[in-house]
This record gives sequence, structure tokens and C-alpha cells, in this order.
Amino acid sequence: MDTLLTSLDIVSQGMAVQRQRLNAIANNMANVNTTKDIDGEPYKRQIVLVRAKKNDAFSKAFEQQIQLASTDAFHAPNATLPNQYGDKRVVRSLETKDPSPPRMIYDPSHPDANEEGYVAMPNVNVVTEMVDMIIAQRAFQANTTIFTSAKNMARNAIDMGQ
Repeated sequence: MDTLLTSLDIVSQGMAVQRQRLNAIANNMANVNTTKDIDGEPYKRQIVLVRAKKNDAFSKAFEQQIQLASTDAFHAPNATLPNQYGDKRVVRSLETKDPSPPRMIYDPSHPDANEEGYVAMPNVNVVTEMVDMIIAQRAFQANTTIFTSAKNMARNAIDMGQ
């Protein structure tokens, strides 16, 4: 049962990351034409960087499995993910600004145009944002499917025990 709960925890982490990505995409789409942000600069695209968390329970169990397999061919594989490692987070995410330069468009009538008539526009590409949104939505849906499957397995296991 603990392994099922661990899988639900991991899936919920994936869903949280995808929700964070969708929020960043929504902000980008809402500010696609914002030439002056709070700091007086064009809006900078928000991106969510996702990395596997080092030294998480899964990584440690995986490393132990590799060590066991390399020391003796008759060692049995780990059957469960150990819980003695504390924090069960397997991913970490960081929201940051895209460092790419702003798009320069020629519009001398725009109030924010420079002396050559160019306006610094946000570094947001609507097509890129739409593709990222579809990817995040599908990843969220995949995590939802896995969550539902794990929940059903837990329910079936409980029903079998009665």
C-alpha cells in the first residue's frame, strides 16, 4: 500500500509542475503585447525549469539496486521504494524569465518606439506558447490517468482484503 501512496505522491508532483507550466504560459499569452512591465522594460517570457531532484528516494533505491546487481548476480531486486530517506520529492521546478532579447518591430507611431522607430516587444511567440500549452495539457492528462489507475488499484486491493 505504501508503494501505491508513493506513486500517487510522485504523480501529484508531476501534476503540480504541469499546472505551474500552464500558469506561466497563461501569463505569457496575457502579456504578449506588454511593452512596459513594472521595471519599464518589455515583458519577459516566463519559463518553468524542471529538474530531477538529486538524492531522492527513487534515486537512492535505484543506486542500491545497481550496487546489489554488480556485487552478486544472485542478489534479489528491491521490492519496494524505501521510505527512510525523508523528503519524497522527485522533481523540483523553478520559474524564471527567458533571457532572450525582445522582438524589435518597426512602428514609429507607437508611444514606446525608439528614435529609429522600433518598439521592443516581449520575447513571447504565440505559436511556441500554444505548443507548450498542448504539451503541458497532455502531460497533465497522462498524470491524471496514472493517478486514476493507482487509485483504482488501491481500491481493488482494499476490496480484496475484506
